[in-house]
Amino acid sequence: MRIVVALGGNALLKRGEPMTAQNQSANIRLAAEQLAKVKPKNELIISHGNGPQVGLLALQHAAYYAQDSKIEPYPLDVLVSQTVGMIGYMLQQELTNLLTETPTQTLVTQVIVDEHDPAFSKPSKPIGQVYTQAEAEKLAAEKGWTVMPDGQYYRRAVPSPKPQDVTGINAVKALLAQDHIVICGGGGGVPCVKNAQGQLTGVEAVVDKDLATAVIANQLDADLFIIATDVNAACVNFQKEGERKIAKANPAALEALSAEFAAGSMGPKVQAVINFVKATGKDAAIGSLSDIEDIVAGKAGTRVSLSANEVVFYE
Repeated sequence: MRIVVALGGNALLKRGEPMTAQNQSANIRLAAEQLAKVKPKNELIISHGNGPQVGLLALQHAAYYAQDSKIEPYPLDVLVSQTVGMIGYMLQQELTNLLTETPTQTLVTQVIVDEHDPAFSKPSKPIGQVYTQAEAEKLAAEKGWTVMPDGQYYRRAVPSPKPQDVTGINAVKALLAQDHIVICGGGGGVPCVKNAQGQLTGVEAVVDKDLATAVIANQLDADLFIIATDVNAACVNFQKEGERKIAKANPAALEALSAEFAAGSMGPKVQAVINFVKATGKDAAIGSLSDIEDIVAGKAGTRVSLSANEVVFYE
């Protein structure tokens, strides 16, 4: 099968964990070990999140600017491209060490968005480290940030326009034809707008990685699209009394439950798998990276399929 896996940023750096290179390397090593298990007899394309990493880079640039106002902080599109290289390098190296006979390549993917997307005036994508509510409100007042809840914590929020198109798909196909593992769409891709002459310009945003990867999976005619995250299924009443894990669902039935899934976390993941299944008729799944072999086999995670008639919960 041609399998596209969107690797969650929190699978690379756990919530609340110090954002050190050592911690990230250790988590990426564990991620690579799981991903390597599904490569035999399959084509594998991997995207990854970058929320914690791009937020850290933004803070570092802001701190430098505070000391030297002549040095303007880099815009978000440039910071996204930096995380693509950083995370792609680490993941590529670990996969190369594990699968010595299979080359792995990282591509910097540009994602086209609409410059008039209303998301630019309504920041909704959480980035950076987590804060208590009091810390987040203090930083919002000091730095002019928009902050939003993320589980039991708060994080900075930035604009997240919808991905419309992805560059470099022919390059991905060429590498797959040579049996390469391809890492692309990192961080949702570098957000760009296209003018009437077809020229690209980066914009201040972070595109949702899951929505962008659904576009990539569609354009690659993938057989299976997996969102590998830090929970083992999509849930209703998440972390509340009466929580129920979804085993399988028809995309329309799942969409009817959209209010159950938090914006900025599970909401885009659910919408991404719905988009892919509706567009292609192929299956998609959400689940834990540690269960990826069983997810591929249809034995774990939340499977979204046209063959399902309704929403079915795990008992």
